[in-house]
Amino acid sequence: MKEILKQKIHNAIYAHKDEIFALANSIASEPELGFKEFKTAQKVADIFAKHNIDYTANHAITGIKGKLKGKSSNRTIAVLGELDAIVCHDHPLADMTTGAAHACGHNAQIAAMVACAIGLKESGVINELDGDVAPFAVPAEEYVELEYRNRLRKQGKLKYFGGKAELIRTGAFDDVDMAMMMHVSMSGETKRLIDIGGTSNGFVGKLVKFIGKEAHAAGAPHEGINALNAALIALTAVNAQRETFKDEDYVRFHPIITKGGDLVNVVPAEIRMESYVRAKTVIAMLDANEKVNRALKGGAMAIGAEVEITDLPGFLPLVNNDKMTDVFEANAIKILGENSTVHLGHNSGSTDMGDLSHIMPIIHPWMGGVTGTVHTRDFKVSDPEMAYLISAECMAMTIVDLLYDDANQTEQILENYRPTMTKEQYLAFMESIK
Repeated sequence: MKEILKQKIHNAIYAHKDEIFALANSIASEPELGFKEFKTAQKVADIFAKHNIDYTANHAITGIKGKLKGKSSNRTIAVLGELDAIVCHDHPLADMTTGAAHACGHNAQIAAMVACAIGLKESGVINELDGDVAPFAVPAEEYVELEYRNRLRKQGKLKYFGGKAELIRTGAFDDVDMAMMMHVSMSGETKRLIDIGGTSNGFVGKLVKFIGKEAHAAGAPHEGINALNAALIALTAVNAQRETFKDEDYVRFHPIITKGGDLVNVVPAEIRMESYVRAKTVIAMLDANEKVNRALKGGAMAIGAEVEITDLPGFLPLVNNDKMTDVFEANAIKILGENSTVHLGHNSGSTDMGDLSHIMPIIHPWMGGVTGTVHTRDFKVSDPEMAYLISAECMAMTIVDLLYDDANQTEQILENYRPTMTKEQYLAFMESIK
């Protein structure tokens, strides 16, 4: 019986192939940055409405949360897709004004999430399952434009800078028992392979301001305090800390200077930086952040400047649920054959799916079908069937297994699952990062 349901889903997804491809291309042609994804959110809302999928809007500013009701509703599984783009000015599809581009592949996530929802809805299979499905377009996975998001925070429009963290805070996942989403391969993989399992880094976000004193750069530099020199010494001091970071902790610090001075003939009086401090575990992340802060303060002290450091709650390390991964892998192998999956180790990148993984079981597989490296001008979807349709099939068929027969597999997973944090503990931790 389950195999008949899965075939119906396959047929429904492929019957709407052109519509799904058009959605992915439309999103790629109008990329938007985090908490600004109003056009993209509307595209999702329109397609949900077209397929009679109930939804609510404006979750964490732009999120669109759908609802597919099963024949009983003891459990809910969320299928996520991320709305936002990244800044990559040289990408062929970059927005000429903002530099936004889907060099992150999030348009593929939305297409796969929508395709999964269409497959379950239009096939009628959702009516045979013992649980609900929440197809959810979520904002702001890319942790960028920190000054802009800080303004939103001061205006009371959000509290956390990552989309899923804000959604957890506002209760959008309170009725969800487990979640899944896909991401396209980080390094480009034209073959039809799927990377599964594994872990990734978490991080603390940082806003840093070095404050000096302006003076004429040639006529009276001795009257100034060069904030840029303070920043450069601080970065050198951070580099001197690197040998204290353990290899197994995968520590990363990669700042950018967002303001480097005002005029070339004026001693720089204010330098602004943004960065993350990443690591594999929360303990390593906090330890590295303390060392980085010490170095930043030392750079300012050496020049006689001041420094203001704003630590921001970022993302938690990602941990995939092994039992859910096993169910997903079995379906991937049925679709693509043996040797189509690769078990991952650790990835030093970060995703706010890590936050969700601390409070509920999740999976976050990485799909092939792209070329180029993510976040670069060369990145593109080269195999849309793999990226949009097969991704959706793997997730939808996994949902069938999880919610079939009184949602027995879901109940078994949840019975043996112990969250790293409760929602309350998670929010307390986020508030502790200051």
